[in-house]
Formats: sequence, C-alpha cells, structure tokens
Amino acid sequence: MVLAGKIFRLTEKLKLSDLEGKLKGFRREEEVEEEGRRIQLVTEVERVSRTDLGLEGVISYDKVLWLPRRGELVPVVRTYTAPFLFSPYRGLTLLTVVEKKHRADRLADLFSEIIFGSLGGILEVRIPPENLQRYHEENPEGTKVVFFEKLDFPGIEKLSLYGESLSSTSAYSEMLGHGQIWYVVVTSKRYGYVVGVTGNGIVTIFSRVEVEDFLRYVVDEVFPLIAFQP
Repeated sequence: MVLAGKIFRLTEKLKLSDLEGKLKGFRREEEVEEEGRRIQLVTEVERVSRTDLGLEGVISYDKVLWLPRRGELVPVVRTYTAPFLFSPYRGLTLLTVVEKKHRADRLADLFSEIIFGSLGGILEVRIPPENLQRYHEENPEGTKVVFFEKLDFPGIEKLSLYGESLSSTSAYSEMLGHGQIWYVVVTSKRYGYVVGVTGNGIVTIFSRVEVEDFLRYVVDEVFPLIAFQP
C-alpha cells in the first residue's frame, strides 16, 4: 500500500530516554459537546520501544465524524492510529510521523504539547532545492516527476515536468534557470522504491512497503537531504 509521512525537527536535542519517559503511558481523555451531545474522546501513546532507528511507537486519537442516517446526521467516533519515530541525527532530534500531511501536522503539535508543554517545540524541516536536485540526478533514469516553484514566469506559480530521464532534457535545464525544485518523484537507487519527496519533508512511497520499511528508507535516504543549522 502507499504510505505517506512527514519529518519534523525538535527545537531542542533531547535524549531518547527523556522522550520515552514523557511519551510512555501518555493518555488523555476529553469530553466534547457536539450539537448538544457529549462525546468522550481519547488520545493515547501506545507501544513505545527502542529500535536501531530510534524511539518508535504508535499514537492513537479519536475524531468525531458526522454520518447521515435516515435523514439526520449522527456522530460517530473514529479512532485513527499513526506510527512515529524519534531519531537522533547530526546533533538534532528528528520526528517522523507516518500519516498524511494535515494529520501529521496536527500530531506534531500534539507531541510538542506532550514533550514541551506548549506549541512551537516541533517544527518543519527544510530540504533545499539543490539537495532534491542532487538526489534525483543520482539516478536520472529513475526520475518520474519534477515540480518547480518560485518561477519568474509572469502568472505561473508552479510547473511540473513528467517523463523518463528528465535531467537530460533541455526543458529541465531551462526550468532550473527560472525556478527551484520543490517536489520530485524518483526511483530510489538503493531500495528500488518509487518515492516522492517535498521540500518541507513530506515523503510518499508509492511502492508496496511496510511501516518499518518506510521508516528505514526515510532515515537512510531522506535525513541526509535535510538542511541542518548549527
């Protein structure tokens, strides 16, 4: 199945033992009122453990969905689960949340509240355009899609090129002179996965992989692309 996730960075470097102490056993129950109905929601950190990649676990959280039933909307509580990984890397602590973008952002804020007691302790990472360029040009035959942003063409904000061996085309060379690479879809030379990577750390693997495969790929191939500031 297709797996997506997003990488974040902690504003402070923390030991995995400290993170484990804050996360292990975390459970929060809250009661919300929706259209006059009181509904109990639970957020819980599950299965926290040390691995060779760092501190892995699963976070579950409830969300109220309103579904039609015989002419009226009925609240239904759905529980979502998202695997996560905290990894020490080059003097920082990185967080990878295996979830779609908007939910990953929400969970990053939740982790910030759990760990730091407030928002702002966990931020997006940045992958510079030149690093995305280098990554896909290492395997030019495997490049599928390149998206450009910050173009200087009037009225055009983003532009994409599709096809095999894009880096050898004149259109690709021309676009590099007019904008910056924001998103690439390539075949990983090492793993053979078809992957998409964006400049703000969103990673999608379109090949069939398990969560552990996803996390290992991210640590091995995407972490080195991130811009690190001392």
